[in-house]
Amino acid sequence: MIEISNLSKAFTLHNQGGAVIPVMAGGALSVARGECVGLVGRSGAGKSTLMRMVYGNYLANGGVIRVGDVDVAQAAPREIIALRREGLGYVSQFLRVVPRVPTIEVVAEPLLVLGQARAVALARAAELLARLNIPERLWPLSPTTFSGGEQQRVNIARGFAHAYPALLLDEPTASLDAANREVVLALIEEAKAGGAAILGIFHDEGARDRLCDRLVDVRDFTPQVAA
Repeated sequence: MIEISNLSKAFTLHNQGGAVIPVMAGGALSVARGECVGLVGRSGAGKSTLMRMVYGNYLANGGVIRVGDVDVAQAAPREIIALRREGLGYVSQFLRVVPRVPTIEVVAEPLLVLGQARAVALARAAELLARLNIPERLWPLSPTTFSGGEQQRVNIARGFAHAYPALLLDEPTASLDAANREVVLALIEEAKAGGAAILGIFHDEGARDRLCDRLVDVRDFTPQVAA
């Protein structure tokens, strides 16, 4: 479902004389349906950069990033938008929403965009919010007013509203209490059982051991610097 080969990336520092910083070369990995692959490596090794390239937020300098039938590295913006709508979900650490939009609408939006009946979409959103222990009195409010932990749970609910065939997870259990951590782990396990191909960053070792079928060390993709 996710196939990456010969992936390369460098950043150009335009405010520092155009210096080029190579961060990845020869990146390769695959994630099959129903499999969870965890990215490991020290801070700054390129885990988040790789995830952002898969999602199309960062442009790769070379190589192939195939998600289903789409090569994200070569796809037009409209193709990437369509892929995100239907085939590729991304649960980041931060919730970004339009202010004043009610929480239940935020969670239901991925289904509404796909043409799901409004009643069905809102019912799915309510189910997830309740499961993630967001009090019902908060559902009509904007999540921009919530605590960090509540925003994270709303973000997770939104990410799991639609059954994406491929899913990117960036530390989904970070800062969660034990009860909500267990809910999130169960949601991920259910997505795997449903056939989702999952690529994630899990600093929570217990979560990584429980969920991941394989680990990929991004340090293996670090460009070699000549002595």
